[in-house]
Amino acid sequence: MPGRSSSDSSSSTTPTPSRASSPLPFSLHSSSSSETESNAPLLGLGRYTSSGESRWIWRNLGSSSPRRRKRDGRRWRTFKSILRRIVRHPLFPRQPLTIILALLVFTVFAISLTLILLYVLNPDKEALPWRAYCTIPPTTSVPPRYRNALPYPYINPLPKVMPPSFPPDDLDTLPPAGLFLAVFSMDSSLERRMLIRTTWAAHPRSRNGAGEGDGGMGTSRTVVRFVLGQPRKGWERRIQSEMEMYNDMIILPCSENMNSGKSHAYFTWAASNAWVPPVYFNTTHPVPEFSYSNQYTPAPRLAPHDPYLAWKDSASGHPRPWVRPDYVAKVDDDAFVMLAELEARMRLELYATGQRPYGMPYTSPGSTSLRVEAPKVESQTGAPADTPISLMVEREMPRDGSANDPLVYWGYLVKEKFMAGELYGLSWSLVDWISKDPSVKGLTKGAEDKQTARWMGLHPLAAEIRWSSDRCWIYDHPRSGTVYSHGFLFPSEVSRVKNSVLALLDKVSRNSSTKTTSVSNTAIETSTLLSLSHSSVSAFGTRYQQPLQEMDLAHSVEALVEGSYMSELQEGKSMGTEKAWRTREGRITRYENKRVGGTVVVHFIKKHMWFLETALAFLEGDNYSQAELESLDADEGRLDVGLASVWTDSSVFKPTNASAAL
Repeated sequence: MPGRSSSDSSSSTTPTPSRASSPLPFSLHSSSSSETESNAPLLGLGRYTSSGESRWIWRNLGSSSPRRRKRDGRRWRTFKSILRRIVRHPLFPRQPLTIILALLVFTVFAISLTLILLYVLNPDKEALPWRAYCTIPPTTSVPPRYRNALPYPYINPLPKVMPPSFPPDDLDTLPPAGLFLAVFSMDSSLERRMLIRTTWAAHPRSRNGAGEGDGGMGTSRTVVRFVLGQPRKGWERRIQSEMEMYNDMIILPCSENMNSGKSHAYFTWAASNAWVPPVYFNTTHPVPEFSYSNQYTPAPRLAPHDPYLAWKDSASGHPRPWVRPDYVAKVDDDAFVMLAELEARMRLELYATGQRPYGMPYTSPGSTSLRVEAPKVESQTGAPADTPISLMVEREMPRDGSANDPLVYWGYLVKEKFMAGELYGLSWSLVDWISKDPSVKGLTKGAEDKQTARWMGLHPLAAEIRWSSDRCWIYDHPRSGTVYSHGFLFPSEVSRVKNSVLALLDKVSRNSSTKTTSVSNTAIETSTLLSLSHSSVSAFGTRYQQPLQEMDLAHSVEALVEGSYMSELQEGKSMGTEKAWRTREGRITRYENKRVGGTVVVHFIKKHMWFLETALAFLEGDNYSQAELESLDADEGRLDVGLASVWTDSSVFKPTNASAAL
C-alpha cells in the first residue's frame, strides 16, 4: 500500500521462524561466549577465534605426524624417480608394435612363472605306487607321530610275516558292526542323492556282497543318511518335501560349507542323535559289550534304503529299540561306496588286538598274554615324531564288559598325516569325545580332513588310537586322471599284482648292495616306481581315452576294469572286442569265490555318467562270463547266479559310441 515504509513491508512479508536459528560458528561468537566455552572441560574449540586458524584445524584434522608425512613423501619421490628412469631408458617400448611385443613377453613370463610355482608347490607330481600298496599292507596302526613315518612314496617295508589275507575265514562268525554313514551333500544336489539312493545305498550287491551274499546280515546295522547345512532361500520347501518323502536327511544347525565347521557340527550332532539297528540274529561270537552298549532309543521311522532286517523287524509290530553305532563315518557325495566291503573292514577293527591287523600274531620275543603298559607319551606336545614302535606297548585283553572302548580312526592315510576326506570313520568313543572337548571346538575351521587328524592328536589317549589305513581299495575314478586314480579293481587282479610285485621286489633286493629282508625305498629306482604305478586303464596327468573309438556302453565299462582284456585292446590288434568280452572274468572269479575283499570306495566321480559307469561295473555283470559257462558241466551250468540280473540287463544297451556321452 502507498505510504507504507519499507521496513513495515519487510516485516510483514517475512515469515516468523518456527524455531530458533542455528548458532553461528565458534569463530563468529562473541568474546563473552568464547570465554565461557573455553572454560568448559569438553569444549576446547572456543579458544580459536581466527577463521584462518579454524580452516587450518579442519584441514589437518586426522593427519599423520610430520615425520610420517616426510617419510611418505620421500618414498613417493623415490618411486617416481625409478619410474622416470625406466620410461626414459632406451629399451623401453614407445611405438605401438614394441608395446604389444613387450606385453606379450610379459604375459608369457607371468604364465611361465605361475606354472613353475604350481609345479614346485604341487605335492602330487607322480602317480602313487598303488600296486605296492596292494601288495604290502600295513602291519601296524600306530599313529604316524608315534612311529617312524614312511618317506615318499610311502611304501610299507616288506615284513618278515605278512598279515593275514582279507577276508579272514571267521569274518561272518563275528557280530556285524553298527555303522552310521553320512553322505555330505548340499541343497542343490538332488540328482546325486537320487543316484545314491537307488544304487549303492540300497542295492543287494552293495549290501550283501558278491556271489550269493549273506542276505544283508553284515550290513543289517548299517544306515545311510544325507547331511546338509541350512538350505538357501528358495530351497527350503524342496528340501522339506524331500525329507518327508525319503526320511533320510539331516539338517545341521550351520550354514552350508565344506571347511568351516560342518564336520564338527556333524559329529556333535551324531553324539546325541546317531542310532543304528541292534543285532537281529545269533552269531558264533557274542556281541561285545562297550560303555555305550546300554544306550538305546525306540526304533525310528525307516528310510527306503535301510537294511532289510530292520524293515522286517518293523513289520512285526514290535520293533526292537535301536542302539548307538560302533562307528560314525562321513563320505562325500562324489564317492561310490560298497557297503558290505566297508562294514567288513570296520567289523574286524572292533576285534583287533593292540596296534596290529586282525588275526596277526604278536611276534615280539618274550611276549605274554598280558603285558605291562608303558608310561603314556604326552599326546599334544611332549612326544617326539619318531618314537619307535617298540615303545608302543600293547595290551591283549578279552573283549568283555571290562575292556576299553575301541579307539579307531579308519580311512586312506595321505602322506602319513591324515585320513582323506572322501571317506573316514571314527569309533563311537572318539565321536563322543569330539562333541565335548573344548579344545576341539576351537579347531573347526580349515581343511576338514586335516583338522580331524589334529583332533586325534589332542585325545588324551592319542597314542592308543588305531590309525587303520587302506590304500589299496580306496581310489579315484579312472577317468579323473588324478594321482590316486586307476582302473576299477577286483581281488583277482590284485592277486596277480601281488605275484608280480613280490617278484619285482625280490629282484630289486637281490640286486641291491645291502642284503636285508626288507626293501628300502632308496633301493627302488625310478623305473621300478613307474612299474608299481602302472595301470592298464589310465595314465596320471592325461585325459582318459578308451582303447577303441567305437565301443558300446557295456564294452566301454569293461574297459575301465583294471587288468581286463578289454582295457588292453589297441587299434589294429588281433583280439577284437567280442573276443575280449567273451573271455572276460565273471564276478565269481573276480571275487575269488568270496563275499567281500574288493573295492571299498571309488572317489572323484564328478559326472553323473561316471557314477553310472561305476554302478554298472560293481553292481552289474554276470556271475559267470560266456567262456566260463561253456567250461562248466551241464549241472554246473544250472547254478543259481544269485543277484546277477537284479538291477539291469546289460544286453539292453544298443551298440553306440559310448565316448560321445562322456
